[in-house]
Amino acid sequence: MADEKQTQTYQGYEQGPIYPINDAYSLLLRLIRNCPWNRCSFCPVYKKQKFSIRPVEDIIKDIDLIRTYIDRLLQENAQPIAFEQERIHSIYTGFEIRDRVAFNNAVKWYAAGMDTIFLQDANPLVMKPKELLFIFRHIKDCFPGIKTIATYARSSTILQLPDNTLEQMHQLGLNRIHVGVESGSNLVLNRMRKGVDRAGHIEAAKRVRQAGIELYAYVMPGLGGVDLSIEHALETAEALNAINPDVIKIRTLGLSPSTELAHWQLRGMFEKPGDAMIATELRLMLEALDNIHSRIKSDHILNLFETVTGKMPHDKEKMIGIIDRFFELPPKERILYQIGRRMGFFKGLEDMNTSPQMDKVRLACENYGVTPKNVDQILDRLMMRFV
Repeated sequence: MADEKQTQTYQGYEQGPIYPINDAYSLLLRLIRNCPWNRCSFCPVYKKQKFSIRPVEDIIKDIDLIRTYIDRLLQENAQPIAFEQERIHSIYTGFEIRDRVAFNNAVKWYAAGMDTIFLQDANPLVMKPKELLFIFRHIKDCFPGIKTIATYARSSTILQLPDNTLEQMHQLGLNRIHVGVESGSNLVLNRMRKGVDRAGHIEAAKRVRQAGIELYAYVMPGLGGVDLSIEHALETAEALNAINPDVIKIRTLGLSPSTELAHWQLRGMFEKPGDAMIATELRLMLEALDNIHSRIKSDHILNLFETVTGKMPHDKEKMIGIIDRFFELPPKERILYQIGRRMGFFKGLEDMNTSPQMDKVRLACENYGVTPKNVDQILDRLMMRFV
């Protein structure tokens, strides 16, 4: 009867809504639904969505289903570069169990080389450790050639894991954890309801790195608002200096209308910094980073400079120089860069000299009536497309 009940409740392969940019071609396995915390004032994801942990049996069925599809693709010796819709459909219809979402993910993963798996949703480590270890073993049995298993995790959850749990997970393939540090300022963390303080972030990060797991630490310029901008920059740098993460990911604050933070701004309880202040904040943070060897990545459209990327300490001055060159631009050219960047035409300042889209940027500035006084309000509206 139990097996019959499980069969009835299994609704097929599941895929969550978000994943890191560098996991766009990873196999996505959903262990939990939504976020167990879901209180961060700035975050629009998972709001009004009920949190639940998927049954281990269902997760195993997802993995087995993907394995079945991958085996068939390997048997067919399908060439990713020559995939044709008709042939893929023919392969799909040949299966006894057909799950279009699972099959599409299997094809995408197969074409990408089947190197990485990303576990969803917001914080899968909230599951019971013995269940997680069982899932990791099954993944390893089904896909022994996997190079990377990655996941999101909250610092508070990492701190609650029993001793040696992270080490055991690492031995079974977990080798990258993405953590939303956001800020090193306790005032900012408390205001944004992160549920952890700076000391907690630092201790959790150290445990991850001591377990041999790669740490991606996300920080959010602008999150301190106008009033805490300097403190946010300097104390975030201080926390990062203590952590020395493998990768520091920059994710500039974008205010989604659905967030509590956006409502605070409407009521005058929060003031989002403009581009110039956020650029100054980012520069201040980079300047204060010291004695670390992290890679800096700025690979998101919300960031004003996608080219602020490099390895500490070697590329520190180069990254700071990019921000300085922005402030050296005449006001009209600075506006052109800001608008073109948020329209997706530019990655860095040098693109202004080579982009075939400059006429579109100039026309947009004319149509929007962009001036130094209203540029930040217009940019906020453009950025809404990406939050």
